Amino acid sequence: MTPTQAPATTEEASVVAKLSTLDRFLAVWILLAMALGLGLGRLIPGLNDALATVEIGGISLPIAVGLLIMMYPVLAKVRYDKLDAVTGDRKLMLSSLVVNWILGPALMFALAWIFLPDLPEYRTGLIIVGLARCIAMVIIWNDLACGDREAAAVLVALNSVFQVVAFGLLGWFYLDLLPGRLGLGEGETLDISMWKIALNVVIFLGVPLVAGFLTRRIGERRMGRESYEATFLPKIGPWALYGLLFTILVLFALQGRTITSQPLDVARIALPLLVYFALMWFGTFALGKVIGLNYDRTATLAFTAAGNNFELAIAVAIATFGVTSGQALSGVVGPLIEVPVLVALVYVSLAWRKKFSAARQ
Repeated sequence: MTPTQAPATTEEASVVAKLSTLDRFLAVWILLAMALGLGLGRLIPGLNDALATVEIGGISLPIAVGLLIMMYPVLAKVRYDKLDAVTGDRKLMLSSLVVNWILGPALMFALAWIFLPDLPEYRTGLIIVGLARCIAMVIIWNDLACGDREAAAVLVALNSVFQVVAFGLLGWFYLDLLPGRLGLGEGETLDISMWKIALNVVIFLGVPLVAGFLTRRIGERRMGRESYEATFLPKIGPWALYGLLFTILVLFALQGRTITSQPLDVARIALPLLVYFALMWFGTFALGKVIGLNYDRTATLAFTAAGNNFELAIAVAIATFGVTSGQALSGVVGPLIEVPVLVALVYVSLAWRKKFSAARQ
């Protein structure tokens, strides 16, 4: 029985009771990984510099490895022969495009100017975070919340295409054109090529997607679907959470000194981010329910809307403004807030899952 098929009635308690220690205390392990990463980055001289040098084309290899390990098991679970049922759901597809590429960037732009009118560097960094729609870690949040895996694969792929095409254009619009038109001062210019964005998409989505697809096809041919899902997938399943914890540890070790040395600035940046994640997730969840989506796809829509591609946001901020810039700090604070908030929202989503099931009975 897959998570999306697990009953949300009296049997749910027994399902929860059978969860592994890793699954049951996931929030604890994530907080420990964040704390350990921050501590290592703060206490070990030169650790962040050493980790930062291990990169190719501006992409951190340790983070890339962690994300690939995290995403592969989840994408190997996707039933790719059912993707046409997702692409045919016009309400889901259209809602995702509107929320991700119109409402999300606009909301972050507004919040950045409302909360940080006197801090242009941090404001610019937040806007960049809002432009970088999630294509990686959202896969794991969706799976933990028992969302629709096939829908998540399609929406993440859709986001990746729009990210390559629209990121630079939206950056020009929100950082250069719109501030000038609104009389908010001089704009900023992003020095980022479409090729770098495409490389980011290929590394963080393309590689694990192809690996997951091939694993599913070869596994089903050799073992049959039932045996593949009953015996092989449980063996690789825990690696998704191992990859998540490793990614979080490395990410916070990279920026531990920066974050802990500027607590007040981090607090200023964190406030609009908290408002952003809350509005995006709860608003999109409500939208899914209003337009008649089931729980699985509503949860998927909400998590793909609320998450952001912090890897791309940090890379763009550093490449354009420098590693010590305020823009880069905003990008770093993004996952510091996003990770615990979206973990909390996984639990909220699972609690609301019961209400969805009760309403349909």
